[in-house]
Parts: sequence; C-alpha cells; structure tokens
Amino acid sequence: MTFPPLLDDQQTQIWEEERQQIQHLIKLLEGWDVETIDLERLRQAQNQLSELFLLVVVGEFNSGKSALINALLGHPYLKEGVTPTTDRIHILHYGEPGPPEFAGDDTRVFRFPVDFLREIHIVDTPGTNAVLRRHEAIARDFVPRSDMVIFVTSADRSFTESERNFLEHIRQWGKKIIFVINKADILASTEDADEILSFVKDQAHRLLDFDPTVFMLSARQALRQVVENNLEPVDGQTDGFHAFRGYLMDSLGQENRIRLKLLNPLGVALKISRQYQALAEQRLHVLTEDTQALRKVDRQIELYEQDTQSEFERHLARIETELLEMRLRGEEFLDDRMRLLKIRTMLRGDHMRQSFEREVVADAPERIESHIQEIIDWLVERDLRQWRLTANELNRRRETETLQDAAREASDGFVYNRRQLLDNLGVRAEQVIGGYDRKGEAARLAMTIQESVAMVGLVEVSAIGLGLLLKALLVGASADATGLLAAGVLGILGLAILPYRRGVAKRELRKKMADLRDRLTHVLRESFMRELEQSASRIREAIAPYRRFVLSEETSLKHIAQGLDAVEGRLLDLESTLKAGEEVQAVES
Repeated sequence: MTFPPLLDDQQTQIWEEERQQIQHLIKLLEGWDVETIDLERLRQAQNQLSELFLLVVVGEFNSGKSALINALLGHPYLKEGVTPTTDRIHILHYGEPGPPEFAGDDTRVFRFPVDFLREIHIVDTPGTNAVLRRHEAIARDFVPRSDMVIFVTSADRSFTESERNFLEHIRQWGKKIIFVINKADILASTEDADEILSFVKDQAHRLLDFDPTVFMLSARQALRQVVENNLEPVDGQTDGFHAFRGYLMDSLGQENRIRLKLLNPLGVALKISRQYQALAEQRLHVLTEDTQALRKVDRQIELYEQDTQSEFERHLARIETELLEMRLRGEEFLDDRMRLLKIRTMLRGDHMRQSFEREVVADAPERIESHIQEIIDWLVERDLRQWRLTANELNRRRETETLQDAAREASDGFVYNRRQLLDNLGVRAEQVIGGYDRKGEAARLAMTIQESVAMVGLVEVSAIGLGLLLKALLVGASADATGLLAAGVLGILGLAILPYRRGVAKRELRKKMADLRDRLTHVLRESFMRELEQSASRIREAIAPYRRFVLSEETSLKHIAQGLDAVEGRLLDLESTLKAGEEVQAVES
C-alpha cells in the first residue's frame, strides 16, 4: 500500500504541489555548490510522499527503544539487551515474518503480522550514545525521513548531554516529537517519578521552545502484561503505556497522519532551502565587499592615472622652461652679435656656431636629459607603489572573516575558487613587487624615450645617447637662425638692412624653437602616456580573472537566492494551509 490513494482532492493537489516545489528546489541546487547529502535528502523527501507514514523511535542505547516497539506491537519481535542490539536502521513493515530484507548498507526491513503496520512503518534506530560513533551517525542521517519521532529516555539517566545534542538535531528538521520516559518501574516513589517528569518537561521546553508531550511508562512491564494476559495491545491497562498508546493512535488517525506526512517533507525542504539561502546571502555579502574592494582598486588606478598625468605636466613644464630660456639666450645672442661693430665675427661662420652652442645651447641638453630621467624614475616608482596599493587592498580580501572557517574545510567550490584566484593575484603582485628592477625598468623606459626623441630629428638613435641627441636637436633648431645671420652679412646691400636681418633671424629662431618644443613635448607626452596606460593595464589584467569570478558568482548567486526565496514562499504557503487544517480539526474535536 502507498500513500497517495489515501488523499482527497485538496490533499492530492497539495501533494502534487509539494513534489513540484521539491523538484524545483533540487534543480535549483544541483548546479550549485551543495552537499550531496542535502540533495539526497530532498530526493528522499520527494520519494517519501509516495510511501507510508514513518514513525521513528530514537534514544540512547539501553533506553528501551526496542522494548517500547515490542510493547506497541504486542509481541517481543525485536531483540532486547543491556548492550547495543540495534546497529542498523530497522524498518518494520506489515507481512509474514522472514529473514530481513536489505534496503541499503545500513538499512534492514523486517515484516511482522501486526495490523498497526498496515498503514504505518515503525523505525528502530541505533543508540544516540553508541560506543561506535557510526551507529549514532546512522540514526542522525535517518531523522530527516521521519514523519514523527518518539524520543525515548531512561528514568535512571534522563536528558543526558548526548540526548540534548540529538534533540537539537531533530529540532532543526522541524519534526513532531513525543517524549517517553521509560523504565518507570525502577523508581522508588511517585515523588521521584513526578520530579523526573517535571525535569524532562522543563529541559525539553528550554531546548525546543514549546511544551512537550511526555509520557512515563515501563515498556517491558507493559509488554509482559499484554503477553501474559493475552490482551490486544490496545487493551493493555498498564499505567502510562495505555495513555501513550491511546495518544499515539489518536495522533495517527488518518487525517492527522496525512497532514503530518505532508508537513514533514515541507520541513525538510524548508530547512535545506533556508540553509542555502543563508549561504547564498553570506556569499553575496562577501562578493558585495569584493565588488567594493574592486571599485576601490579601480578608483585608485584612476587616481593614479589622473595624478600621474597631472604631475607629468608639471615635469614637462620644466623642460619647456629650459627651451624658453634657451630661446631667450638665443635672442640675446643675436642682438649682441648681429651688429655693425661685430661684423668681423659675423663673417666667421664656424666661430659663430661654436659661440652659439657654448652661450645659447650651453648645458640645456644635459638639464633637459636630467629632467627626463627624473620623470622616468618618478614613473617607475609610482608604478611600483600602485602595485603595492593593489596588493595590500586585495590581500585583505583573502582574510575575509566570514569565510575563514569555511576556507579551512573547503576543497572545492566557491570558497576554494575565490581563495585560489586571490592567492594567484597575491603571488603575481608579490612577484612584481619582489622582482621589480628599478634600474632595468628605468633603462628600458629611457631607451623608449630616446627612440621617440630621435624620431623628432630623424637621427640614428643607436649612434648617440639621449644627451647628445638632445644637443643635436637643439643645435639643429637654431641652425637656420645662425646661418641666416652669416648669409645675411654676405648679401648686405646696405647697413640699414642689418636690423631687418636681425629681426628675421630672431623670428626664425622663435619659430624653430617653438616647433622643436611642440614636437619634443608631444613625443615625450605620448611616450609617457603610453607607459602609464600600460602600467595601469598590467594591474587591471592581473585582477581581471578575480573580477570575472566576482561578477559571474554574483549573477549566479542572485539568481539562486531569488529562486530559493520563491520556493520558500510557496513551501510556506503549503505549510500554512496544512497547519490551518490542523487548527480547524482541533477546534472541531
């Protein structure tokens, strides 16, 4: 017999909706970083909707779980003892007795001819405090499949620490729990019984935050009376046990049983959905902070580019000042030499050019070269400093507090991938910083500048250094002016034309120097801006894999979080519908 044929139309609709929502939840989580056991639990919850009611009995070993089940069945079907006798899950079905059927490595199915088992399956579990911890793990893993839990504790050691821990596990799955204090026959007085009953109720209330249903009985005594008097289990009049069994039968009437059966898969799905919603929110919080860190790095790079460009213009202004001062010296030179009193000197072209180089060009090439070298060193240092800033900012993301514990446990998935990317980025930054060759980088940049400057005057760059190259350019820019000066003398038509020739020479000098200044500053600006762009690009390329991971994960997690939120909303609606029916039935009864 299966569960669906017992349902009416409304219950069938809820049953179908549950299966759809659980399937949707499974699909949503399958492509994500989830524990395999959680997907298995969801599939079990979905399959359970087609199975009969599961009444699961849990408790410490030697608390009398098997004895209680025997009393319920009215016959000592299960083995009892002072040592652990149940080392696997035992599921009791209706049928003729025979050898156990294997339903998995840790599950055995037994069949007994008891009417109670026609519509309800009873599950006997290993003790929660078993010496072999695997036995307790087996019991814990089965709890999510239960539709109702009977928690058996012994009157001689009620509510031990292991029982508290196990109850907390049951509570997380939202299961309906009935408490049974077994072995009441060992208590000396009614006062002792009342004290233990009160203690268990109080402890259970504190742990579960609701008033528990608690029964005190002696399962072995109840079974003995039933067997000896040849009574049906329902007729057993043993104090405590009769009340317990009556309550159980009332609670497991068809309507209540159906409602609990439909509620429990919802509890499993809600717990897992909320668990991964919390995980998604935690990771989204981390990714939000990662995004903020990346924006901060982006802003730092932008400021680095802006500040470097601004500072570069100030450096460039010094070079322009050198050129301006040289031009002014050139004009003074022409005013001084291009006079009638110095006609003999004007006629000596070589001497004029040498004097011009010495007095006008002077040390301008060296000074300009020095300024260029300062810019090179400054840019190299700023590049290194920006790597350090980026590395420091992202190193802080490697130590994200909310993921430190998970990082110690994770070997794959979100935490591992994120950590690997940050570690790789950290290693890359450390390699750049640790292996940064300032001299080599400056020499490379100087050669780049030299090649660019050579293009201004079409000079063979390999033949001379930057200083001589600059000198050749500066002398060349003034060649027309000095040449005009000498040629003008040879072609004098009259003394009155000499001031005119001097003015033409000065204008030509201004024009040539302005042209040189424009071309020189253009190639310098172009070269340095290209270096700045490459510097920023190297940093951006280094963090690109991490950025792609953050953006991809954020998009994926938002989709999952929205999907989980929608599923949870629908599951809560179904839960409310079922609980509303429970309240109506309670009022009617």
